[in-house]
Amino acid sequence: MASPAQDLGPVLDKDGVRLTVDDAIATVTLAAPEKRNAQSPAMWRALTETGRLLPGSVRVVVLRGEGRSFSAGLDRQMFTPEGIEGEPTFIDLARSSDGDLDAAIAAFQEAFTWWRRSDLVSIAAVQGHAIGAGFQLALACDLRVVTDDVQFAMRETSLGLVPDLTGTHPLVGLVGYARALEICATGRYVGAEEAVTTGLANLAVPAAQLDATVQDLATALLSAPRDALIETKALLQGAAERGYDEQRAAERAAQARRLRDLAGLGD
Repeated sequence: MASPAQDLGPVLDKDGVRLTVDDAIATVTLAAPEKRNAQSPAMWRALTETGRLLPGSVRVVVLRGEGRSFSAGLDRQMFTPEGIEGEPTFIDLARSSDGDLDAAIAAFQEAFTWWRRSDLVSIAAVQGHAIGAGFQLALACDLRVVTDDVQFAMRETSLGLVPDLTGTHPLVGLVGYARALEICATGRYVGAEEAVTTGLANLAVPAAQLDATVQDLATALLSAPRDALIETKALLQGAAERGYDEQRAAERAAQARRLRDLAGLGD
């Protein structure tokens, strides 16, 4: 029998993005396979809206792409003089004021920021190509499960641009500065074996096993009490910015909150 959330159908379904919710697990699907899930400002606005629409019951978010590719990157129409109808072209953006240009890019980035919220764990299920903006969207998630045929690439530098959709921070954190620079500067492809070896991906599986593997991982994540997972995620997220003694203090404070909560003495 379908759950009530499934009976209601998608919570959101527009501009190549579909959100469905099944109790504690939400699934965000890039649903433009005819374009290999190429991304546009409209898709980014829909992804931003998706984060705002998540019910409070959701603890795990799965991000996936329909078709053979997770996401082939930016919609190539954005590189043409005509651009995408109803959207500013790259030339329009370049001619805008410093403040307007900064605000436009910041708005684009909003689609990539909410995946690391402390109350959620996000999993990117990545198959085929994850190029440029597609690579950065996968990097926006906490965890990545990939297929054996995955091809990551950061092509922005090759196009005279930079990766500006929040991908540089997690990339350096995962693989280190030198490898991140080499990946971005050359624009080369990173396959499944290297992705797992370097920490870009948690697991690599045959394509036929991707959905089941992600479902098993989501179920395992739900086995831990929610508040304990939230505290643990926050500790790990802040570890790189804290010194050793600061991290020890953060651990003590987090554990004190958990002990008091388990003893019924929390706020």
